[in-house]
Amino acid sequence: MLPLLLAACQTAPPPAVSLPDLSLSQRCFGVLGDPDEGAVPDYEPLGPVVPEDCVGTGHQDIGDLDRVVFLGDSITTGTFPTPDAGFYRNLLVAGLEEDLGHPLETQDCSRWGARVDDLQRDDTQIVDCIGADGTDERATLVVFTIGGNDMFAYAQDLLAGGTLEQVDADVDDTIALFDQALDTLVAARARFPNGLYVVFANLYEYTDGTGDLSVCPAASLLGFDGVVPEMRSEYVRINEAWVAGAVRTQFDVVFALEAFCGHGFLAGDPDNECFRGEDAETWFDGTCIHPNEEGHRQLAAMFRTVVGR
Repeated sequence: MLPLLLAACQTAPPPAVSLPDLSLSQRCFGVLGDPDEGAVPDYEPLGPVVPEDCVGTGHQDIGDLDRVVFLGDSITTGTFPTPDAGFYRNLLVAGLEEDLGHPLETQDCSRWGARVDDLQRDDTQIVDCIGADGTDERATLVVFTIGGNDMFAYAQDLLAGGTLEQVDADVDDTIALFDQALDTLVAARARFPNGLYVVFANLYEYTDGTGDLSVCPAASLLGFDGVVPEMRSEYVRINEAWVAGAVRTQFDVVFALEAFCGHGFLAGDPDNECFRGEDAETWFDGTCIHPNEEGHRQLAAMFRTVVGR
């Protein structure tokens, strides 16, 4: 009798409820808005592998490393007033050495003012850092930031009276050059029997999605004061292209745009769509486009997460 009484007192489990799967944008980037409205990148159709941390893609299984090489622009080179030890590339190397338990050989081929065409057409960053032929036994990680100078040049073109159609064409050219650079790195894998891994950042911007370049106090002094909301769609296109490149090559991309939105010069503004709280810090320095010390720390942590998974 006792088992029957116990059975009668037990509460039946609730019926299973089928919840819809969250999209990538809902799971990782909800603060940025709805990609269906076309104002933020939509990576879902591109098919990237994005782990639960949402820091970046997870296409590569990066094992032990012998060397780290840096390509790209002044975000990677580092700029005053952040001290050398605070540049994200130096913080990243220190973190990776701690993770791996041994020192790493490093080489920096990044340049101030570099654009995408400087990876291999107008400059020779890729060849300078990884060579053009011969077998290299060193397990090598390539890290870079690139494209920001291209986009600010196009914003200045709009401010000077240029057309959106011309900027569209210029962004198309930039994407084509980027894909060609990735193809060169894919081809170079054959020369690295112990691994050639590539991780790059997508393109952030300091206006927190508004297109108002004047929110940076020094913008007028630096020659890019004005409002260019048209650039928002261009940032969507180029960041989707960066992720598409990562998917195609099975390299990895760090989501810097998504992490930095809300930490631009409108940080703490509750009217901004990227609002992250009244105490949100600005991660950009007085030059407007470069990270400050906290921005460099954040970039280093993001790259370290993607490499070390």
